Amino acid sequence: MDRDGTLTEEVGYVNHPRRLRVQPRSAEAIRRLNEAGIAAVVVTNQAGIARGYFSEEVLAAVNAALVSRLKDEGAHLDGIYVCSHHPTEGEPPYRMVCECRKPKPGLLLRAASELGLDLSGSTLVGDKASDLAAARAVGAQSVLVLTGYGLGEWEYRRDAFPVPPDHVAQDLLGAVDWVIGSRRA
Repeated sequence: MDRDGTLTEEVGYVNHPRRLRVQPRSAEAIRRLNEAGIAAVVVTNQAGIARGYFSEEVLAAVNAALVSRLKDEGAHLDGIYVCSHHPTEGEPPYRMVCECRKPKPGLLLRAASELGLDLSGSTLVGDKASDLAAARAVGAQSVLVLTGYGLGEWEYRRDAFPVPPDHVAQDLLGAVDWVIGSRRA
């Protein structure tokens, strides 16, 4: 799943752990994945590092806060994968065209390799068309959530999506319920 706008509230660049806000019902969604034996993995573009808005240390603190807040709610992530690059902003090594920045599939491929995931049986949940395209690039299903940028993307830009979502959900919990339900069918 994507982080900002999907698992957590979209607040712009999260440059301090106190700015991180977990979406309502997201911890419950992660807990349901955990209980169903489905890997809960975050794949997130964090170009704020390349742009100099925050450091890798701040990103690590923000992600640690996320893990801690989910743990407090009885949920856990199986992995967090980050692209800190931007193709035109910042300085090397962060300014670069890479294979990990969504919509390219690098983060998903790395997660699959390290965690033993079958991407063709996976679903990527996100709030942007780039998330949908990344899912398609690896043969995964995709769900667009209407949190974060999702509502505006869906209502005003869906005709321009490079690939349509397999499902649209109100939030991460709705997406997870769809994923779990479709596995039972």
